Amino acid sequence: MKIFGTPAEEGGGGKVFMVREGLFKGVDAVLHWHPSSANAANPESCLAMIMGTFKFYGQTAHAAGSPDRGRSALDAAEAMNHMVNMMREHVPQEARIHYVIKNGGLASNVVPDYVEMEYTVRLPDTKGVMDLWKRVIKCAEGAAMGTETTVKYEILSGFAGLLPNQTLAQVMHNNLSQVGGVNYTEADTRFAEELRKTFNTPKLPALAQAAEVQPLKDHFFPASTDVGDVSWVVPTTGLGTATWVPGTAAHTWQATAADGMGIGMKGMLNAAKTIAATGLDLFNNPALIQKAKVELQSRQGQGYQYTPLIGDRKPPLDYRKGL
Repeated sequence: MKIFGTPAEEGGGGKVFMVREGLFKGVDAVLHWHPSSANAANPESCLAMIMGTFKFYGQTAHAAGSPDRGRSALDAAEAMNHMVNMMREHVPQEARIHYVIKNGGLASNVVPDYVEMEYTVRLPDTKGVMDLWKRVIKCAEGAAMGTETTVKYEILSGFAGLLPNQTLAQVMHNNLSQVGGVNYTEADTRFAEELRKTFNTPKLPALAQAAEVQPLKDHFFPASTDVGDVSWVVPTTGLGTATWVPGTAAHTWQATAADGMGIGMKGMLNAAKTIAATGLDLFNNPALIQKAKVELQSRQGQGYQYTPLIGDRKPPLDYRKGL
């Protein structure tokens, strides 16, 4: 029996396990973990995601002396963004579309001949996110046509949504309940109270939540993870532990601050204990693995074929360039 343990990481920033035919052959289960502001081991689903770049190419010119000779790549980018923003009225309610201009020109008096943007689209189902990405591409092509520029685009990465596994989640929840939550010292409590003064939300959960294990329930979270692809080819489940002060938002300096001190260490150790105990249960009870595999096949549906969303581009190993 093979059990794979891995950290979950949105956006591929951590160790990414590419799902290719055969790579997970012989693996019976995958267990993963992510930092959180609460302790829970729920069967989870999330958003599928496609992320890519759009690069517009125009013609530079002096913006005052010879504007007629210019073709602005920035105009094209802004036209695309405007069309995508109008499109938001006509997409499923669960859809999320984000973008950022990574290179918007060099000087205000020079018509920009190059602009690069990064887009991310999300929806719960893989087909839906692929269809939405095609609509975003149409906006880019229309913007290029209207501004007499050209556009090139490519997919940088893409993830399927998580496929929950109730069988494995129940085992992990039982073990997390035995391990328990994060117990604060007096120093931890003072730190947490000071940190929460910087939060910009009026309603915060009690600090005592850090020491509690949340009840088992089906859960959807509006984000994405590379574990999603794994969960469609092998039984997978995960947990979160309170490495953050209750009420902390992910991807904030407050999360980093808690992760880097005793609170974060305690939560990490609880996750390690829970994963180890869950792995031991699966090794000692092969029937659980078989039940999890039957559930996976049922959730996949008849005739399921895994389709990656990563595109044809080589892995962008220079993703930290310029940071």
